[in-house]
Amino acid sequence: MNGTEARGSRGLFLLTILTGSFLLFLVQPMIARMALPRLGGAPAVWNSAMLVYQALLLAGYAYAHRLAREPARRQAMIHIALFAVALLWLPLGLVDMNPPADGSPIFWVPWLLVASIGPLFFVVAAQAPLMQRWYAISGNKGEPYALYAASNIGSFAGLLTYPLLVEPFTALNSQKWLWSGIYLLLMALVAICALKVWHASGSLFTSAEPAEPTEHISWRRRLYWIALAAVPSGLMLSTTSHLTTDLMAMPLLWVIPLAIYLLSFSVAFADNQRPAYWISRLAPLVMVVAGSFIFLQGTKGAINGLVASLGLLFAVAVALHNEMYRTRPAPSQLTGFYLMMSVGGVVGGLFCAIVAPLLFNWTWEHPILILAAALLLPKITLVSFDKTDGKVAYVMAASGVMALVLGIYGAVSEPYVMTVPKVIMASIVIVVGALVAGFRVPFLLAMAGLLTLNGGYYNAQLSMDGARMRSYFGTYTVNSSDSGRVRWLTHGTTMHGMQLLDEPTRPISYYTPESGVGLALAKTPELYGNGASVGIVGLGTGTLACYRKPGQTWQFFEIDPLIIEIARDRKIFSFLEKCAPDAIITLGDARLTIAEVPKGKFDVLVLDAFSSDAIPLHLLTKEAFQTYGRALKPGGMLLVHISNRYIDLKPVVAAEAKLNGWVAALRHDGPTEKMVSRGARPSVWIALSRDPQKLAQLTGKMDAKKSAFYDADQWLELPASNDTRAWTDDYASVLPHLMFWKKE
Repeated sequence: MNGTEARGSRGLFLLTILTGSFLLFLVQPMIARMALPRLGGAPAVWNSAMLVYQALLLAGYAYAHRLAREPARRQAMIHIALFAVALLWLPLGLVDMNPPADGSPIFWVPWLLVASIGPLFFVVAAQAPLMQRWYAISGNKGEPYALYAASNIGSFAGLLTYPLLVEPFTALNSQKWLWSGIYLLLMALVAICALKVWHASGSLFTSAEPAEPTEHISWRRRLYWIALAAVPSGLMLSTTSHLTTDLMAMPLLWVIPLAIYLLSFSVAFADNQRPAYWISRLAPLVMVVAGSFIFLQGTKGAINGLVASLGLLFAVAVALHNEMYRTRPAPSQLTGFYLMMSVGGVVGGLFCAIVAPLLFNWTWEHPILILAAALLLPKITLVSFDKTDGKVAYVMAASGVMALVLGIYGAVSEPYVMTVPKVIMASIVIVVGALVAGFRVPFLLAMAGLLTLNGGYYNAQLSMDGARMRSYFGTYTVNSSDSGRVRWLTHGTTMHGMQLLDEPTRPISYYTPESGVGLALAKTPELYGNGASVGIVGLGTGTLACYRKPGQTWQFFEIDPLIIEIARDRKIFSFLEKCAPDAIITLGDARLTIAEVPKGKFDVLVLDAFSSDAIPLHLLTKEAFQTYGRALKPGGMLLVHISNRYIDLKPVVAAEAKLNGWVAALRHDGPTEKMVSRGARPSVWIALSRDPQKLAQLTGKMDAKKSAFYDADQWLELPASNDTRAWTDDYASVLPHLMFWKKE
């Protein structure tokens, strides 16, 4: 093969791998978006979906490994045949099945995804290892492993293309045909690669394996590869959970850890190994510095925590993936190597998506994986030592123990605040950690001391005291003021409700009598009579129950069984017990359960279901509003809570109101400093009704000249903008509504 042919052949295989990887990571968020109206808005659905993708990827890699044993021409025939069979699942879409109302998403997500895209994902997933193997047996020269770096560039592009270009500008129906068209292109590229293999090989029965003996790979080495792959895979998911739970529930934030994870492969497997070497060498320093921010929570220091967590993920992923690359086998064993890598990916995903939520009451998988990474980092020292000198090992071990003891002492002596002595101790531990880098056990001890000192001990106390609870849907903390007078519930950085223990029936936080929902529920007897029927989507602490009046019928819709325990069964909050002990509580996703109530059941329906600033899109689509409208009586009223730090939902709700024939009014309640001291919090509510007179009875006369963005404690008209496209189950995107670049 001459130089021109070699370059053309390499370009062909490179394009095929890029296209396959692009398709894999384009379909993941696309199919999850399609499933949202059926499966509901559970925050953990994405982690469960990632586990399914990793399992299908493992199956594809196992298939590629087994196929590589066959003669080259037989490989080509079998693979093209499977591509043809998978055409039966086009166009891309979901199978026609719904989970039972009381079914668990943890089982239905895998079932639905495997049935819908399993064969397509399986055959495309085999591209990266199989095309590299075909490249090697087609007479091409050069390192086939470098093509894997290119495959992750394709994955990176597919991942970013969906939220930035595909979702904001195309409907789901168009998206499925776009993906199907690219699949046909990939099939054509694979067919051309198969012809290359066919012409380069001997006969249909000639083995593709080389005649010379192959390298023996021990199980210890295979397990090492699995561990090196499992820790970055798990750390990517745990970083996502940590960022969205404890720092900021920002929309699209989940994209960043996954993008960094993919990018690390491109650096670690590149032909030019210098960047990977220096990142690996500096990884221990990044870990000890970033470890100081891991346990930060809330908006205070959130940006520092965000940068530290992402920097740590990138450094660790590059270092461990580069260690895999350094210990890689000969190209003849390539598919087995990638199979072990895929097994590790599934192990990491299984730990974070299934095991951790069952075992831990907080995101403890994150520090555990950081410590596992410390134990696996390559043995590259930051400071030159003579490792043959036995005394050095003893000194390093003693230094590691000293760092651990110092960290524990500092944490126990000052568990709640960061004092000057504590900062000095943390600085000493960081220096010791940098010095023992390259010595795995001493470095592990230093990292354990640092994490214990900087919040680990405090968080362990919260977990042991029972203040923290966890379910499939979130991680919750019950907080109390120093005086013991105030108790509140948080989900990561989002407060779900607050109660004054000496005034337990007074609604506070977002639900004060001056808030939009407080005014509406207080006026319900005047608007709809003494026997009004009220539905509440989202239970929280049960605060709204204390607006119930005698004779009214109330029903709550809640997706998380743990929230029901917190609000009612465990008696942590007493709103329900004191104000509405006989209220009906329906378990399940509100979109699905409200669809089952009798038509025209409610006079008032309150939508307060957002577990954080990362909203469930399926509750704000045209079809969702049609469901709400069906459940309401002809003159009924819908109240939507849209308080959000990152997304401006006013245009979205206004567009839905216009599309569904509702009139709407907005109220931004900005409490005074005195009211804040008594538990009030700013809130934004929108009231909607198909009966303009009913809405006017609630709002009074509204000033049409004032903008709906005007910050005032009064009802304002909410006109729809012609520039805002209404969300539907076929189209919805938060990107145009992010507040980062919107100016009011």
